[in-house]
Amino acid sequence: MVNSLGIKGLLAASIAITFSVTAFAGDVTPASPGLSAKFNVSALQTDGSYNRFIVRYRTDSTEQGSKTAALQNVKAAVGRAALSQASLSGNLPAVNYQRKLATGADLVTTSRRLSQAEATALIQSIAADPAVAFVGPDVMRQAIGIKAETTLDPASFSPNDQYFAAYQTDYLPPDGTLTPTGKVANDGGANITGAWNLADGTGVTIAVLDTGIVQHADVNTSLANAGYDFISDAFVSDRATDDRAPGGWDTGDWTTDSKYLTTNGGCVTKAQQQPSSWHGTHVASASGAEITNNGPAAGSWGAGIAYNAKVLPVRVLGHCGGYDSDINDAIVWAAGGHVDGVPDNQNPAKVINLSLGGAGACPADDDAAIAIAKANALGAVVVVAAGNNSADVANFSPASCPGAITVASTGYTSKLSYYSNYNVPGESIIALAAPGGGVYKNDGSSGTQLNPEGFMWQALNKGTTTPTASPAGDTLGGMAGTSQATPHVTGTVALMQSARIAAQKPLLKPAEVLSILTSTAHVPKVTPAAAKTFGAGLLDAGAAVAAAAVYDNGGGDGGNQDTTIPLTNGVVLANQSGAAGSSTVYTLRVPAGALALTLRTLGGTGSVSIYVKAGSVASATNYDFKSAAGTGTAKSVAISRPVDATYYVTVVGDAAYSGVSVSGNFVAPK
Repeated sequence: MVNSLGIKGLLAASIAITFSVTAFAGDVTPASPGLSAKFNVSALQTDGSYNRFIVRYRTDSTEQGSKTAALQNVKAAVGRAALSQASLSGNLPAVNYQRKLATGADLVTTSRRLSQAEATALIQSIAADPAVAFVGPDVMRQAIGIKAETTLDPASFSPNDQYFAAYQTDYLPPDGTLTPTGKVANDGGANITGAWNLADGTGVTIAVLDTGIVQHADVNTSLANAGYDFISDAFVSDRATDDRAPGGWDTGDWTTDSKYLTTNGGCVTKAQQQPSSWHGTHVASASGAEITNNGPAAGSWGAGIAYNAKVLPVRVLGHCGGYDSDINDAIVWAAGGHVDGVPDNQNPAKVINLSLGGAGACPADDDAAIAIAKANALGAVVVVAAGNNSADVANFSPASCPGAITVASTGYTSKLSYYSNYNVPGESIIALAAPGGGVYKNDGSSGTQLNPEGFMWQALNKGTTTPTASPAGDTLGGMAGTSQATPHVTGTVALMQSARIAAQKPLLKPAEVLSILTSTAHVPKVTPAAAKTFGAGLLDAGAAVAAAAVYDNGGGDGGNQDTTIPLTNGVVLANQSGAAGSSTVYTLRVPAGALALTLRTLGGTGSVSIYVKAGSVASATNYDFKSAAGTGTAKSVAISRPVDATYYVTVVGDAAYSGVSVSGNFVAPK
């Protein structure tokens, strides 16, 4: 087993690239043509440069149906922007139309890269046109992972499944049992083993949108040819043309060639150059692609979580990362939606893994949020890494997109990993945490690295540029990051849906999956800092799959059961979103003798109202209780002596809202 990269180098590159290259429903239109169009410049960085822009036009505009009109619209905006930005007027860029995106937006490019100030001026100029619904930069995202040091490779290790317990203690229950190698108390396991007696992933397809996948004797690559390479920039893909290509294979993402240096128009400094990461193979292997229970012969390296699921690799990250426009198209395609110029996906995924990201907020009108909403509408759960910047998750995308299940990272002590992004007070974007690796002893922020418990161990390749052929190139590697935490949740979702299939029950909807994951989450042994929380707690795969197997959603499209989301007393349901005018119904079973029932929404953005009724669905015209009038998301209904009933809580979007927490609390009878 050989690891090809030291942790310090990759960590520095991961964070530096994230900040220097810049961060990631249907049509969304203003209420009337006279309203100002919306824009998002939060991803633009002072040292960045930009030549790609995503513009979404109003559905009733000429530009929406005509690329010629769309191009003329942006050309006019360039002229207007030059009036206020001197550097633009002195060097006016040409504009080119690229393509229509799966979200309905258009991708346009400029003939030269623009500075932050120039890009901001152009985006605001485009947004000023009443035909425009939304506009933002098409920025590049990166994989989020930290490799273990080469010195952590134990010479005596003979990789096969009999070493599962030693290297994958993250799959075990968080019961404090001493690990066999480091002899440390495992309080951060995800209890994957507790789910395996109920489900194995059979019948479910997982899509992993990442660097692609490589051939490996212990990795199931049966859907690799059915996947797709969505990278449409030849510099990023390392192909001869800008065309996309069939197959989800990883051909390498190295940046060690001189053309990738910023001094030559690339994306990294000399200190940031890195060999190929094989990040997508590591993530895919964890979610389910690693072949399991095929030991103890040499070459059966480890285990995957939903090990009988099918894993569909989709390449969206290459040299320097990957653009939002390609990633968003891939999200829709992976869920079974249509993308112009790409054959329809014959293996639609029910869960999509995004272990990638970068700077910039993701409001409900952002193109990434719309792509996720389209995937949700097609029945796909979208699981996203929170990011490795040790910062407020609200400032990163796609982590902050409504509709995503966002995952933080914890280590073996159950403490938030030092690098993980987090929720700040009043925020609920991150839904829960999962094992991603703490790197250092006691999950500290520095010190002595802990092998193997500080890292997540899955299949990798020994190649430094292009992949070394299997089996000579096969290896097992340790990585840490929210990238590694995310596939724990992705694999668990696949197990949940597989349990539904085995029980001959309808698949869970994305909101139902989120509710079950958060309501079954394990309370961490180490209490999170008040300023750095991570949602409902730690992933408990066993509890989540058990709850999914018996959950009753009515079995059809009608009736209250199929259209409501259950609440659990005292458990916060995070990251809820909705459009203006939408109604989302939650239920809370309140027993006889309970006291002081409080139903609450809090955090996020937008504005909502709450309507409550005992025994049947509440609405704005039929309710027992309602929240006080006013804008915002901090709303509540308090009932001092509730009756013995199921309470229906209808949250109505007074305006579009996202990142909102919903909770119900009562004092249980003694």
